[in-house]
Amino acid sequence: MISEKKKRIGGMAAALAAGILTAGAFCFLSGCSLAEKPTLRILSGSENQELEEILKECEEETGVNIEMVYKGSVDIMQELQRGAEGYDAVWPASSIWISMGDTHHLVKHAQSVSITPVVFGIRQSLAEELGFAGREDVSVKDILSAIEEGKLSFCMTSATQSNSGASAYIGFLYALLDKQEALTSEDLENEPLREQITELLSGIDRSSGSSDWLKDMFLNGSYDAMVNYECLMISANQELERQGREILQVIYPYDGLSIADSPLGYVDHKDAEKEDIFLEVQEYLMSDEVQNQIQRTGRRTGYEGVSDTNRDVFRKDWGIDTERILSPIPMPDSQVLMEALNLYQTSFKKPSLTVYCLDFSGSMQGDGNQQLTEAMSQILLQENAERYFLQAGEKEVNIVIPFSGDVLSVMEVTDSEDETLRQLYEAIEGLTCYGGTDIYGAAVEGLHMLQKYDLEDYTPAIILMTDGQSNGSMSYSDFENAYISLGMDIPVFSILFGEASRDQLEPMAQLTNARVFDGTEDLIQAFRSAKGYN
Repeated sequence: MISEKKKRIGGMAAALAAGILTAGAFCFLSGCSLAEKPTLRILSGSENQELEEILKECEEETGVNIEMVYKGSVDIMQELQRGAEGYDAVWPASSIWISMGDTHHLVKHAQSVSITPVVFGIRQSLAEELGFAGREDVSVKDILSAIEEGKLSFCMTSATQSNSGASAYIGFLYALLDKQEALTSEDLENEPLREQITELLSGIDRSSGSSDWLKDMFLNGSYDAMVNYECLMISANQELERQGREILQVIYPYDGLSIADSPLGYVDHKDAEKEDIFLEVQEYLMSDEVQNQIQRTGRRTGYEGVSDTNRDVFRKDWGIDTERILSPIPMPDSQVLMEALNLYQTSFKKPSLTVYCLDFSGSMQGDGNQQLTEAMSQILLQENAERYFLQAGEKEVNIVIPFSGDVLSVMEVTDSEDETLRQLYEAIEGLTCYGGTDIYGAAVEGLHMLQKYDLEDYTPAIILMTDGQSNGSMSYSDFENAYISLGMDIPVFSILFGEASRDQLEPMAQLTNARVFDGTEDLIQAFRSAKGYN
């Protein structure tokens, strides 16, 4: 039984001073110093940020310091493939990432902490207009028809970076093929399927590398719909209702439903003491009382529905159906899944149109320039990019705008041939760092370049990297006016490095409904993360 004293967390606020440890890593402290407490370092999907309060209570009850390191599903898989040194446990959104990543057979004691289906959330009025509200037989082909008729667009995480996007995408494939058994390589060669999935994915108007950030982006913007976890739809609707805005009607495509089973597993590095600590934390999270708390966050704790006491969270008027028997699609084997993800990246999704505004000011000379060049090699050199599912797709456009006190040049590549992208990389590699820093001038030039294209045909983004404070002739107001005059939803993702001013970069991110990535610890990872958002 969890003691009443341990359940009280109101006095813990003063102890939560640890803050961000690494990009996406958070440490929850509960009163005593780290030296006095054993630590459990968990590699986790971003959706578990919603469980932050429960993890604080877990620390209080168990006396274990829980350090959460949040990464995307592909990163979690690859970390496991490398042996997951430095991690004691893994907690992805779905078991498939453990199955594909645990090549060293390190993960044991894995248990599903909760489950949540991947669903569509469509603006209430639009769902009613489309005839989807209140229906239990909405199919993926119904959604495709709405997209083809120009009546629906949606936001979704990248299938090659995030589990919610990957799960939805695999569900789409099954539904369009009308399959019940496992997906095969031959299925992926089906020409009508290729045409239909390409058309369906053309309905994506904004992408993301993170399910949790997708929800935040949706709340900060004006979009028709999103594909995400049921639990994050509930969280979004709670916030929309608080703001007095139109809520989302939750739609369960009956023929392409996928489930995230949230397995928490121990990474066995032959440390018996650490294993005992893990089992204590896991036991706490699997206890009846805590499972009920988890259900209160909008996650289900089994396939049979939710408890009567929590039905107020899973609201029927939002379209949430707790009576429905959840019958998820079977996941394909690892080889077929990898083939499907590669096809998503290179053939099926909208082509990316990416403008890279890269700082070549004098302060970047030396180590900064070396890291920047290495980061671009991970994106432009296709033998590197394919390791992270970031390879260039068909009809992709890459534009590089190096800048210092002024725009130095504009390099534009409109095909995805390996040799063309290699030449672009070599041109970047040959640049010299000098002069001041004008981030706004470079960003405005990027907007001008985007005006040359029909942006409806692409997933566009500007990725701005700088290590200093802007001191050029242009100001934030110049950028703001240029952005508003464009009249398009173009995210400007910034990468913070060196002495760059977050105060200058955050307003650009807020204006464009984007985010700032911290590259001070790992510039290469920051670039990969930013690229994963388009």
